[in-house]
Amino acid sequence: MSLAKALQAAAGNAGAEATYIEDVFSTYLYTGNGSTQTITNGIDLAGEGGLVWIKRRNGVYNHVLYDTARGVNLSLSSNTTAGNVNQAPDGVSAFGATGFSLNGNSHLDNNTTGTYASWTFRKAEKFFDVVTYTGNGSAMTISHNLGAVPGCMIVKRTDSTGEWKVYHRSTGNGNELVLNSIGNSAATTSWNSTTPTSTSFYVDAPLNTNGATYVAYLFAHDAGGFGDDGSENVISCGSYTGTGVAGNTITLGYEPQWVMIKQTNDTSNWYMIDVMRGFPVGSADARLFANTTAVEDVSTIGNPTATGFSLDTAGFPNASGNTYIYIAIRRGPMKTPESGTSVFVPDASGNNIPSGGIAYNTTFPVDWFIQKGKASGTDGFAHTRLLGSTYLATNLTNAEAASGFTFDTNEGVKHSGFNFTDRCAWLFQRAPGFFDVVCYTGTGVARTVNHNLGVAPELMIVKQRSGSDSWKVYVSSLTAAYAITLNETTQKELQGSVLWNSTDPTSSVFSLGTGNASNANNTTLVAYLFATVPGVSKVFSYTGNGSSQTINCGFSGGARFVLIKRTDSTGDWYVWDTARGMVAANDPHLSLNNTAAEVTTDDSVDTASTGFIVNQVAATNVNVSSATYVGLAIA
Repeated sequence: MSLAKALQAAAGNAGAEATYIEDVFSTYLYTGNGSTQTITNGIDLAGEGGLVWIKRRNGVYNHVLYDTARGVNLSLSSNTTAGNVNQAPDGVSAFGATGFSLNGNSHLDNNTTGTYASWTFRKAEKFFDVVTYTGNGSAMTISHNLGAVPGCMIVKRTDSTGEWKVYHRSTGNGNELVLNSIGNSAATTSWNSTTPTSTSFYVDAPLNTNGATYVAYLFAHDAGGFGDDGSENVISCGSYTGTGVAGNTITLGYEPQWVMIKQTNDTSNWYMIDVMRGFPVGSADARLFANTTAVEDVSTIGNPTATGFSLDTAGFPNASGNTYIYIAIRRGPMKTPESGTSVFVPDASGNNIPSGGIAYNTTFPVDWFIQKGKASGTDGFAHTRLLGSTYLATNLTNAEAASGFTFDTNEGVKHSGFNFTDRCAWLFQRAPGFFDVVCYTGTGVARTVNHNLGVAPELMIVKQRSGSDSWKVYVSSLTAAYAITLNETTQKELQGSVLWNSTDPTSSVFSLGTGNASNANNTTLVAYLFATVPGVSKVFSYTGNGSSQTINCGFSGGARFVLIKRTDSTGDWYVWDTARGMVAANDPHLSLNNTAAEVTTDDSVDTASTGFIVNQVAATNVNVSSATYVGLAIA
């Protein structure tokens, strides 16, 4: 944590432990095993309580919702009016401190042929609450612990049939939507014509039959309460009007990971989209409908942005003049990483998938990875979750092209088309202070672009997606006057005025000039942003001494990844990592800018507890006397 954030945390939370979105919400994808399995998503349901919502993706089956207030095995289906169903011995069999457990072979949530999406909402002030009550036949006031005025409430009768009644702040206390229906917003007495407060909500018929039991799911709206200083929003319940033109942008103040959308002035499904199943920029999005049993399919809906989401269609959910409501949840993680292993993995070979294909496994969702062949003639394939199944080659100027790799997994990435041999990969997760990815469209006019790194980027790698210009790189030690080219060996060049508008980035934006490589009009681009996190990552620079020297990165266990580029003269973009070997003897290295085979016959780098050691050998020239170098190291 930076000093500024530490001071904010001390002042804002007054000693209370900070809470982050990753503590209270998870989208977790899994495959059923027909027996028992534990889903470990890091959410404490046993101690705090909450809701688990599951939908089979590859079959026509009901949604199933389990919550800690009603107990294990009892399910409700958002697409039906049925009351509690006891799934025992199947269903969610336990709520744990780090997730939940499943039992049985039900097609709904754990069949051997099923692939599933689960969304877990933990009870937490200013995010989500679960409340149960028994009706008394007259207007009632129900207490809750949301700690904020609910932006949306979803209420269901549990002892018998009954529709899922939905209150949304945008339609008001005299109207309702129905979660299990395509119907539009309609007048109702359900909310007793009374707006909920930060401590209570109000119900009347038909949500108050005498002796009937009910469950209510309450969602906050822009209530703050999260992040290092306890002031950041993580959930929004808003509305917008369709424009009928692609590019309609909804501003949240953060990048979302999960969005549910419903049209209010006419019939429509309840669309559910999330970044784990696929919410890519520029291509079709994976969708499920809360009100139907339909299998997951893909359709062009929109894109997440650094500050909200945009709609890339003229039809639903952006038809001209139509009104829509949404619930949006912030992307995580929000917490600055404390170890390199939590956000980066080098993989020397990958793992074969039994049915054919390759997987690179991690302990975190992968947001960017570069796969490189060790043999001669192989490109550096860079794949990005935010862009879906496409890649850019680090050694080429080519526009993005289709890739067989998929990101719809919680730990790692996979390619089921064919097996790769003699490959390695470097896999990264986005995290505050460490790494961020931003997609944008060029304008040809000097401007700024928002990002979510949380600190000023020290290393920015930019590439056209729809065009064929070179990869351009900003490094803070060179200042915004200069740029380097990733796909070439060339030295630093005075290109900063056209690429970066001669302006260093800040903690919230980076600047672009009029240059085509960074801001060509109507061209789609992607930027990868890195910074230094103490003990985790280091964007470094050094001057060669002609023999050997230690590059102190502030690490305690040495670097696991080292990228070095000479800036005063020509030189490759060399990569070393501990998966392929970083020892006191010869160390294998590859170059991102070419297709040369891995070199294993020189000792250019060595290990050091604080970072790494560079040795001057003619093969790489990474420590030539008086030469200047920049790079990135990860612990």
